[in-house]
Amino acid sequence: MAAPGRAVRRGWNAKEDEEALHLRVDMPGLGKEHVKVWAEQNSLVIKGEGEKEDSEDEAAPPPRYSGRIELAPEVYRMDKIKAEMKNGVLKVVVPKVKEQQR
Repeated sequence: MAAPGRAVRRGWNAKEDEEALHLRVDMPGLGKEHVKVWAEQNSLVIKGEGEKEDSEDEAAPPPRYSGRIELAPEVYRMDKIKAEMKNGVLKVVVPKVKEQQR
């Protein structure tokens, strides 16, 4: 995992506080119906695929995004992930396990 506040990858921003990991992912051209977020083993998986646009450029592929971040299950509540897609920006919150429960 990248250091808190550092960009995880291009178009991704990650911030961490005592409560949770907060991710912000720019996904222009996609709506919430195009994006899926889920936990798989010790990873947070984000995938998005837009629809083919009717335009002059027939060769242009639809927008696609894919990413996976490894997260320690003893630190993060993988069963409590919250995601919100709005105006081409995906916001994901992964709550942390309380210190006394670790």
